[in-house]
Amino acid sequence: MRSSAPRLRGSFGPYAAALAVAAAALTATPALAAVPTPPPVSWNGHVDTPTEGPAPTDVTETTETTGAPEVTEATENEAEAAAAREYKGRVIARSGLLLRDRPTRSSRVIGTAAYGQIVHIFCKTRGDNVNGNDRWYLLTDGNWAWGSAAYIENIGQAPRWC
Repeated sequence: MRSSAPRLRGSFGPYAAALAVAAAALTATPALAAVPTPPPVSWNGHVDTPTEGPAPTDVTETTETTGAPEVTEATENEAEAAAAREYKGRVIARSGLLLRDRPTRSSRVIGTAAYGQIVHIFCKTRGDNVNGNDRWYLLTDGNWAWGSAAYIENIGQAPRWC
């Protein structure tokens, strides 16, 4: 009886060795200690250099008595950088702001924001013109929705572009 499997011919020794070398090269990990860490950069693009005190560390240390993580300068800087990237605005439309699924006046309304409500803005883009303003903000409150920038007053810096 003949087997239905195809018969393999020839020597596979050189191919097996090459395959083993390629697999080893793909699975090898570089030494992470050799890669220098870049200096921290502030929200305005400037390199933050500490003026006094020890240099910030990237590793959080644990206290000997409680075992809880200790807050270091690096984690404080990261928190400040995250707060600097958070954009907020206040709704100034007296009748409330219609939140839409796209940055157009004809898109579907998926929610509303009340007058005076503080909204969290992810980014801005250009869209339909509303009262001479073609900017729309992508809001992250609850669900992702677009609101016309004509009816949102920035609190702090203007949002980044999407």
